[in-house]
Amino acid sequence: MFKALVLNQVDGKTVAGVKQISTDDLPEADVLIAVEYTSLNYKDGMAVTGTGKIVRDFPMVPGVDFAGKVLESGSDRFQVGDPVILTGWGVGERHWGGYAQQARVKSEWLVGLPDGLDSRRAMTVGTAGLTAMLCVMTLEDAGITPDKGPILVTGAAGGVGSVSVSLLHQLGYEVAALTGRDSTHDFLKGLGASHIVSRDELNRSPKPLEKQRWAGGVDTVGGDILATLLAETDYNGAVAACGLAASFKLNMTVMPFILRNVSLCGVDSVFCPIPRREEGWRRLAELLPESAYADIGQVASLEEVPDAAARIMKGQVQGRVLIDPNK
Repeated sequence: MFKALVLNQVDGKTVAGVKQISTDDLPEADVLIAVEYTSLNYKDGMAVTGTGKIVRDFPMVPGVDFAGKVLESGSDRFQVGDPVILTGWGVGERHWGGYAQQARVKSEWLVGLPDGLDSRRAMTVGTAGLTAMLCVMTLEDAGITPDKGPILVTGAAGGVGSVSVSLLHQLGYEVAALTGRDSTHDFLKGLGASHIVSRDELNRSPKPLEKQRWAGGVDTVGGDILATLLAETDYNGAVAACGLAASFKLNMTVMPFILRNVSLCGVDSVFCPIPRREEGWRRLAELLPESAYADIGQVASLEEVPDAAARIMKGQVQGRVLIDPNK
């Protein structure tokens, strides 16, 4: 028997509770893993609080990412004792996830832990870190090099945003960090942001074209902020968009695309192919400074997850929440 945070629906509302379950309760798959660490992402917050329709089938163990060691394997790719990472693939949404001391998943969803990372470090950055790395790689693919000009990171104090700021700084980019909280300014400057941009500057309906300010951007929020960012992006610039914390709507014109050759590049980490994931994790291990692994606002037990989930939905979480299911 082992602990798991289990979601159920009671009178149409999602209720989260820590329970004792066994391996017999886990879904069928070919690899059983001892979960060492997992993390709290915005999507996890939505699942645990019942916001939106992240989880449709109950009971469900949430947790869209985790790291640990293989306990049993029916796969040639992984042997007992191998350290592994899982992010995405609908785990924690449609397939039981990482908010438990053990998880059983498909081997084709797993990535081996790269040199330079352990499970705690991997989950300190977690899905958010991988998504941030994929966004930076997308800007590189679009030809946005450090000499082109400043990069704006929106939602910069959140998980994806904060790692993006750190990675871009390590690669030599000039980084502007957009935030709505004065309390995060020193935190963001410590990560490498050269200047802070108020959320109010971009949280408006933009003109079809605005003054060019950014060589590119990493956007985690969507809505009017993304629309304004695109209207302010330089000729031949690019924006990597990966989130919708503010809104899934995009109310703008095609002018930045057809008059300034701006590219809007979608970034998805859920179904990202394994070779791209492996490159992303390898580069995270190489690029992130030691200080990035100290950016933990809280190490939570499974029992503390519901409270942390409520706070992330209110925008009250700075940095990363690491979850230790064995705490």
